[in-house]
Amino acid sequence: MKASARNQFKGTVKEVIIGAVNAEVHVGLNGGATIVASITKESAENLAIKTGTEVIALVKAPQIIIVTDFGGYRLSARNQLPGTITQVKPGAVNTEVDIELAGGEQIAATVTNESAETLGLRKGQPATVVFKAGAVILGVAS
Repeated sequence: MKASARNQFKGTVKEVIIGAVNAEVHVGLNGGATIVASITKESAENLAIKTGTEVIALVKAPQIIIVTDFGGYRLSARNQLPGTITQVKPGAVNTEVDIELAGGEQIAATVTNESAETLGLRKGQPATVVFKAGAVILGVAS
């Protein structure tokens, strides 16, 4: 699949919870992590998403929040995946940060240069990538 979203994860649907309007889809990635997606019930039906379905989960880099210290707080965002920063690439305004999850998947995040500096982001640093379930787009082979 060709798409503008830098983060494209192949996975298998582990669970689908259908609500009145939305469906919550738990996608198991090959490396062992799980991504939760919130899509409309209609989309889940149109894509025939059910347990065992192979999917692609897409998340745009600007939707990723990088957390280096939770400071005792908990977040409502369903997707909180720990990893290690592998690259920090500053640009004119934004910095791209690549983070490797425990299972080997790479996630690209785009943050402002000011945020990268404030967080002291550097290669080898532990970090958690955070994104809302609504930021995940699911695709299936036709």
